[in-house]
Amino acid sequence: MKVGILKEPKDEARVAMLPEAVKTLISWGAEVCVETGAGQTAYADDDAYRSSGAEIKQRAEVLTESDMICGIQALPLEEISKMKPDAVLLGQMGALFNPELTKFLIEQKRTAFSMELVPRTTRAQSMDVLSSMATVLGYKATLLAANSLPRFFPMFMTAAGSITPARVLVIGAGVAGLQAIATAKRLGATVFAFDVRQAAKEEVLSIGAKFIDVAGATEDKAAGGYAVEQSAEFIQRQKDTIHEHAQKADIIITTAQIPGRKAPLLVEERTVHAMKAGSVIVDLAASSGGNCALTQPDQTIDINGVRIIGVGNLAAELPQDASKMYGKNYLNFLKLIIKDGAINLNFEDDIVLGTCVCHAGEAKNSRIAEMIKQ
Repeated sequence: MKVGILKEPKDEARVAMLPEAVKTLISWGAEVCVETGAGQTAYADDDAYRSSGAEIKQRAEVLTESDMICGIQALPLEEISKMKPDAVLLGQMGALFNPELTKFLIEQKRTAFSMELVPRTTRAQSMDVLSSMATVLGYKATLLAANSLPRFFPMFMTAAGSITPARVLVIGAGVAGLQAIATAKRLGATVFAFDVRQAAKEEVLSIGAKFIDVAGATEDKAAGGYAVEQSAEFIQRQKDTIHEHAQKADIIITTAQIPGRKAPLLVEERTVHAMKAGSVIVDLAASSGGNCALTQPDQTIDINGVRIIGVGNLAAELPQDASKMYGKNYLNFLKLIIKDGAINLNFEDDIVLGTCVCHAGEAKNSRIAEMIKQ
C-alpha cells in the first residue's frame, strides 16, 4: 500500500504529516510518497522526508500512484478524478458545508474520510483534529487580540501611575475557548467566559476565569460535548447578557459553533456600537457565519473604533506544531483502517463509520446521508 502526502494550497502552511509521522507509518509496512516541497512551509524539507524513508515525487505522480491520499484541505474535483478508482481520500474537507464536493465523491463512488466528522467520544479523542486545531486557534486568537489592543494586558504599577488589567470576554468554552482563557490569564488579563453548557462552568473556574451564567439553556448528552440550538427566549437573554458584559470588555473572543450549522449570532450590531473605542473582537466562527453580526470572513474591519477580526485559517500560522498535532491525529485514525500494511475498512467500528463521507457510492455518515437527501 502506498500513502501519498500532497502539498497544500498556497494559503495553507500546514502539512498532513511531518517526517516523524511518516517514519511511523512506514514502520507499519506502508510505502509513503510525498510531493516535493509539501512540508516546506512547515519547516520540513524534502531531505527530512527522504531520511524518514519516503519517496519525493511530483504532484501528478503522487495523485495517480497512491492507494491513499492524506491531506488537510479538500482537493479540487479534477484532481480527485486523477486518483486510482479504489484509492482512499482523507482530509478535513468540510463535507457538511461542501455539498458539491460530497455529491461528486458519492457519484464517483469514491471512498473518502473527512476528519472533522470524527465522533466526539472518549475513544476518538486522540484522532480529533478539531480539538487539536482548536487548541491552536484559542492560543493564536488571544495573541492576535493582544497585538491589536492599544493597551497592556496585565496590570502595571509604574511611577507614572497604575495600569489596570485588560478585561477579556470569551464566548464559548470548548477547547478553543479554554485555551483562549488560559492564554489571556497567562498574559495577565481579567477574564470572563460564557457557555451554554453548564459542564463548562467548572473548567472555566478551574483556570481562573469568571463564568457568566444565563439560566435556561438546553443541553443534549447525545451532542458529544458540543453546544446545541437554543430556544428563542434563551437566545435573547443570552444576547442581552453578552451586550451588558461587552460594554465593559476590552477584548471579545468568540468561539461558539454548532457542527453542520451556521454559527450562532451572539454579538449583535447594537453591542458592537456600545463597546469602547479601541476594543477588539476576534471571531473564530467567521468561516461558518460568525458569532458577531458585523464580522467579515478573512477581513479586519473598524466600526467606530472597534476592531473586528474575522479570522480565517489561523491554525496555519503555527504550522510546525499544528502539523505535528494533525499528523498524530492521523496516525491514531489510520491504526483503525490499516492492517498489516494494507487498507482494511471495518464499518462496524463507530469511528470508521462516523468519519466516512462515502464508500462505493453510498453515504456512510448519517448527517451526510441526510444532507444529500435535501
